[in-house]
Amino acid sequence: MPLRLAVSVLAAAAIGYEILLIRLFSIIQWHHFAFMVISLALLGYGASGTFLTLVSRRLGLDDLHRERRLGVAFMVSAALFSLLAVGAFALAQRVPFNPLEMAWDPRQFWRLWVVYLLLALPFFSAGTAIGLALMRARGKIHRVYRADLVGAGVGALGIVAILFVAPATTVLVLVGSLGLVAAGIAGLDRSLGVTRKWIPLFGIAAVLFVWIWPQSWLAPQPSEYKGLSKTMLVPATRILAEDSSPLGRLTVVASSRIPFRHAPGLSLAFPDELPEQLGLFTDGDSMSAIDLPGSGGEVSYLEYLPSALPYHLLDRPRVLILGAGGGGEISSALHHGVRRVDAVEFNPQVVRLVDGLFDNPEQSPYRRPGVRVHVEDARSFLARGRDLFELILVPPLDSSTVAAAGSQSASASFLYTVESFGEALSRLEQEGLLAVSRWLKVPPRDSLKLFATAVVALERSGVDAPAEHLAMIRSWSTVTLVVGRRPLAPRQLEALRTFSRERSFDLAFYPGIEQQETNRYNRLEAPYLAMGAEAILGADREEFYDRYKFNVRPATDDRPFFFNFFKWSVLPELLELRGRGGTPLVEWGYLIGVATLVQALVAAVVLILLPLGALGGAGQQAGGSVRVVVYFGALGLAFLMLEVVFIQKLTLFLGHPLYAVALVLAAFLVFAGLGSGSSAGLEQAMRRRARVLLGTELSAIEVSILSLAALSLTYLLLLPPVLRSAIQLPVFLKVPIALALLAPPAFLMGMPFPLGLARAADLKPVWVPWAWGINGSASVVSAALTPILAIHLGFGAVTTLAAALYLVAAASFRGLQKE
Repeated sequence: MPLRLAVSVLAAAAIGYEILLIRLFSIIQWHHFAFMVISLALLGYGASGTFLTLVSRRLGLDDLHRERRLGVAFMVSAALFSLLAVGAFALAQRVPFNPLEMAWDPRQFWRLWVVYLLLALPFFSAGTAIGLALMRARGKIHRVYRADLVGAGVGALGIVAILFVAPATTVLVLVGSLGLVAAGIAGLDRSLGVTRKWIPLFGIAAVLFVWIWPQSWLAPQPSEYKGLSKTMLVPATRILAEDSSPLGRLTVVASSRIPFRHAPGLSLAFPDELPEQLGLFTDGDSMSAIDLPGSGGEVSYLEYLPSALPYHLLDRPRVLILGAGGGGEISSALHHGVRRVDAVEFNPQVVRLVDGLFDNPEQSPYRRPGVRVHVEDARSFLARGRDLFELILVPPLDSSTVAAAGSQSASASFLYTVESFGEALSRLEQEGLLAVSRWLKVPPRDSLKLFATAVVALERSGVDAPAEHLAMIRSWSTVTLVVGRRPLAPRQLEALRTFSRERSFDLAFYPGIEQQETNRYNRLEAPYLAMGAEAILGADREEFYDRYKFNVRPATDDRPFFFNFFKWSVLPELLELRGRGGTPLVEWGYLIGVATLVQALVAAVVLILLPLGALGGAGQQAGGSVRVVVYFGALGLAFLMLEVVFIQKLTLFLGHPLYAVALVLAAFLVFAGLGSGSSAGLEQAMRRRARVLLGTELSAIEVSILSLAALSLTYLLLLPPVLRSAIQLPVFLKVPIALALLAPPAFLMGMPFPLGLARAADLKPVWVPWAWGINGSASVVSAALTPILAIHLGFGAVTTLAAALYLVAAASFRGLQKE
């Protein structure tokens, strides 16, 4: 019993460390590195299985002192997790890896390898310890596996709760100390025969461990290319306030010598100075400005922004702002005399931090008269409410630097999908407008994809002539798209032309636009936006998508990768341009994901094939070895695929990726653990039920896998409408709904692995650590492969593939039974 408790504590520490790394990578690099973190975690687990296979004889599996040797090895491995969890992160931060330099510096690929391997070491230690416990269990493998999964599930939820009250670096040390705690608990297990007088030392070491690490070693060091890093290089810049939680690290910065001049797309015709501003950064980037009232300068600059266009097309509208940030759009709306503002901001820290900057609370944009604040996700708000608005605004929610770097290309965003635009249109009054602003890229990418998304959303809502509902203008750095629920009226088109002419903004599209009206002020080589808009509205839209250099097909909830513009066919051309300023044209977030996949494949092949030498001489069992690889490999691939699919689906449902990661990991692991623990007891009952219902003899593994495949395909059809119908509910009701949906597949997913491992142990005990390594190695590949498959095929196709892999595993196990 103490050993299983130690396994639970160590599993909780490992999954907590994994989620913590996702949070830290969001600060140091960008949050799309999350799947790289999952991949390297599983690499450590896969490597541990290979290691145990190779050294199993040295551990004395058939030795009289086997129990004691396994116990000591478990305690050493758990204690090493403590040292490596903190030490590997500190060292990894000092590796000069910069993903944005990979275009011209081949050394960055090797540095990525170093980071990858360093951060896999703690998971290697944890995986080794848990693998040893599985080797010891033999007939009770399902109980150890249950302890592993349930402990990890508790750790997934616990780490998120702790991050609300403690900074990430403090939590890092606390999580690391749990390895020593697990080692001490394992020593209490009398069956291991470990000298108990050493056990108190593990407790003392855990306490000392928390105090010995200097915070300066562990403080996150953000990329030099992030907005905050560059800002802090400016003389006389200082941090006014900071706040941190699982939702992000917020930093408010003042710059007295070189003031902020943040006004996206500000007209070059603006004659005055801007007011004093503070910069609000989220995770060191995505800056929004906070205007300081009474600081001098002119708020009239708000009239000279492209995003002010809809206020000239409507008369004192009621406004909904999706993503209020520092409050700039609220100030703009109030400046234009709107009737009321509903401001949606998901992160309560932002509202609290902005409010705290003003001595008079009513000076805060969130506390101004006529402003109602809604702290929730934008999509949830659109689905939940019934109020209608004359104007819905979506400002740029990232920085121009992030947009230009292509670092978001592997990131999902459910705000810029066809379904999201459709929901926004349904919340408009009959004369209402949806206005979306994005940063301008040349050649156009965001802007054309935005336009294409609006066209399809209008078509799906029953509009026969979407061109009559659309208008788009651009400045030197931003694009603003206006979408009307009804066709734009002649007076609105005249106001559009007047607004653009007086501020030297370029007309990109409106119904009946002439070519000579485009590309007049902020001149490009050609009127790219007008040409692209015309092609998207034409009969040859699909042909345009195919021949255009970038992927500008609309994003959907099944493929929510709005920021992915990458095409493989164009990569050679882009790489040739890298020495001539072509680097920003490459989507580096996506390519880093591909590099991670390549590394994962190489590592998995090595980790699976390397033990074959140790398993040599099996002779007649060579076929069994292949079936072991196929069975446990298919399980590893499919499990992670379904896990990633549920994370993305529940990101939309719950409103934030970290909530989804924590809840899905916790639910999958706990319910899979319960399934694992019940597998041995249910085995005979499942066999009888299959005989009665199907009239054939099936093993418990085959029954669970067939049920899981059928359930996965059922969820593929039913899950989207179920989640859409419940998305408007408050979070405290969404969580139990999500758990109820996750429980059935997770319970079934917990059965095949321990039952298969028990069969492997009966055939050849040394297969146990190898199977553990195969499963982990396949999971490494799956964690890197699944996002790429989702970008190209969609999450529905990934779900289907996962179901097919489970069926492959069932077929392989049938062959293994005959060994």
